[in-house]
Amino acid sequence: MANKQQSSTALAPERAKIKPPRLYKVILLNDDYTTMDFVIEVLQRFFAMNRERAMQIMLKVHNEGSAVCGVYPLDVAETKVAQVSEFAKQHGHPLRCSMEGT
Repeated sequence: MANKQQSSTALAPERAKIKPPRLYKVILLNDDYTTMDFVIEVLQRFFAMNRERAMQIMLKVHNEGSAVCGVYPLDVAETKVAQVSEFAKQHGHPLRCSMEGT
């Protein structure tokens, strides 16, 4: 009886190369109507910033037209944009929030 030798490579499981998820920047955009205090509240509530950091980001939005609030995987970034947009709408502010890939 002949004995067949099996190749060890045929039995080795294929190792999948796992890539980290693509990240997205969540961005607040300046407008002429949303108060600075409201932007600070949004940054503290939805991006877990302390008051000092929230003030720095708010001033960047105000002076430069936009600022990155955080970088997240797609599902988290989409949720943040939706939460901020809904919160602004509920409080009568036209604050816009968007996301873009890194």
